[in-house]
Amino acid sequence: MVTLRLFAAVRQAAGVGAVEVPGTTVAEVLEAAAARFGPTFEEQLGACRIWRNGEPAEPSEPVAAGDEIAALPPVSGGSGGTGRVAIISLHTSPLVQPGSGDSGGMNVYVRELAAALAHRRLECSVYVRRFRYDLPPEIFVEPGVRVVHVPAGPCDLPKEALAGTLDAFTDGVLADIARTGDVDAIHAHYWLSGVAGHRIKHALDRPLVTTFHTLARVKQTLGEPESPARARAEQEVVACSDVVCAAGEAETSHLVDLYGAPADRVQIVAPGVEHALFSPGDPEGSRAALGLGDEPVLLFVGRVQPLKGLDLAVRTLAALSDRRRSARLVVVGGPSGPQGGAELARARRLVAACGLGQRVLFVPPQPHHRLATYYRAADAVLVPSRSETFGLVALEAAACGAPVVAASVGGLRTLVRHGRTGYLVADRDPRSWAQRVDEILADRLTAAALALEAAAVARGYSWNATAGLVAGCYDSLRRRRLVECLA
Repeated sequence: MVTLRLFAAVRQAAGVGAVEVPGTTVAEVLEAAAARFGPTFEEQLGACRIWRNGEPAEPSEPVAAGDEIAALPPVSGGSGGTGRVAIISLHTSPLVQPGSGDSGGMNVYVRELAAALAHRRLECSVYVRRFRYDLPPEIFVEPGVRVVHVPAGPCDLPKEALAGTLDAFTDGVLADIARTGDVDAIHAHYWLSGVAGHRIKHALDRPLVTTFHTLARVKQTLGEPESPARARAEQEVVACSDVVCAAGEAETSHLVDLYGAPADRVQIVAPGVEHALFSPGDPEGSRAALGLGDEPVLLFVGRVQPLKGLDLAVRTLAALSDRRRSARLVVVGGPSGPQGGAELARARRLVAACGLGQRVLFVPPQPHHRLATYYRAADAVLVPSRSETFGLVALEAAACGAPVVAASVGGLRTLVRHGRTGYLVADRDPRSWAQRVDEILADRLTAAALALEAAAVARGYSWNATAGLVAGCYDSLRRRRLVECLA
């Protein structure tokens, strides 16, 4: 099966944003979709540009299981909307595959939020630092959403060196806004974007909304290496932001306690999930599609870095009771950051030392839509992060009806309902984790009850709801005096 992603008018005609469709060529996939959704959809589809895995596609091109076909309606240069937003995402693009390099949940967040805001008639320009020389200056993703590639320093810079590109990047964003027209709000994602957004706010006298996704001082409390300069920059951005969006109560507390954020300027905005892609399905069929057998499957999804705790997932597998010796751990993701390569090598050495060589499967990063198949195939999804602002993996797993065993940290404490949708583990003792996994594997009735409740809870999260809260922030700022700072 191939995933067909639909945008704007063609999405409205189908009633879904994404659907799995059979076919061996692009043309066959489109014909199957037209037969499924009817003549109005077929008429809209005929006017679309068709892309395959991020590149323009011809009808005769062959497709394979796991490919993504996108149908993009004609773009007339805007959504005809009621507002314009500059979304700043300096260090990572919403068009890049999550799970590789520095790409992760934030890529998904920015992409889905921009699309949902466009559906609310807010025109979004997503500003990204150019990361390849062959990228066009801008890409129209759908009406009301364009990604702008801003030249700022050499394309192959590591994330740790990107602070040196802030002046050039900020100038590039301001030049594009001057060319295309003013904006009503600036929404920055991550601290680097926050610094740029801070400067853009003062240049344009427009409100600044910031979503940090991760915070340096939280990571420092866990012993993670973070520069004091980043923490100071975050402090300045918090002080100047008109609204700071937090994923939940835990991040709100961190912003207030560690950064002195005024509580009345912090708005809780939980991420959403694309239910057309992430929904319960056939576990046996998913395992067959992935080449897995009947043995119990534990799943770890995410970038390989110390913060995500892959080593604990491996030790959990090793600590399972003797009757679970056939269980396997599937690891989906790649190394990230300066420590990622070393962390992956350490995990492989640990697998060998524990005698688990045949029971741990390392899978490279997958297209986002493809993860649903892995979630459905899993008996339990492990989220052993040492810190997690929200936990998008846990939400997507729950939406697919997969019980989650997660660290009792950050936003996971709210997202995972202990004993109802999965289990929260307060310590990092592999035996504690293995005990919870054993409970899921030993009792099919318990596992089924957790799966049903997880899917039910996940239905309360949607990108439309997320966009509604964010759009409400933008709207309220039109009637408020902007926060002043000394910058």
